[in-house]
Amino acid sequence: MPEARTLVPGEATGEVLALEEPLSFWGGIDPATGDVIDVHHPQRGANVSGRVLVMPGGRGSSSSSSVLAEAIRAGAAPAAIVLLEPDPIVALGAIVARELYGVSMPVVVAVGRSTGLATGATVMLEAADAGARIGPA
Repeated sequence: MPEARTLVPGEATGEVLALEEPLSFWGGIDPATGDVIDVHHPQRGANVSGRVLVMPGGRGSSSSSSVLAEAIRAGAAPAAIVLLEPDPIVALGAIVARELYGVSMPVVVAVGRSTGLATGATVMLEAADAGARIGPA
């Protein structure tokens, strides 16, 4: 399983949804349902709610952090996010939700260019300040 470094600590278990392209949460997901609504995204219609979302990185506006925080508050966010490239906007959304709503969603960056995590696999993610582990649930 992939090695990762922690951007936002926490623990989560869920089914993987591996996105082919980066996703902006602002205009990219419905924060009330977790549905991917970006008409240009190849996985439009997929649902991120409760999933371990694996994506190359975030895309777009700094408003993405507020949309992600709202999705976390509404219970429609991913269980965790695994990025291939660090994204401070995604991390900020998770941090804001933790501070305002007391709900944690871990965000990690995979070490290397690939995670090996396939859509449909169920994994457990443990992210601490010292590093993160991702393995079968």
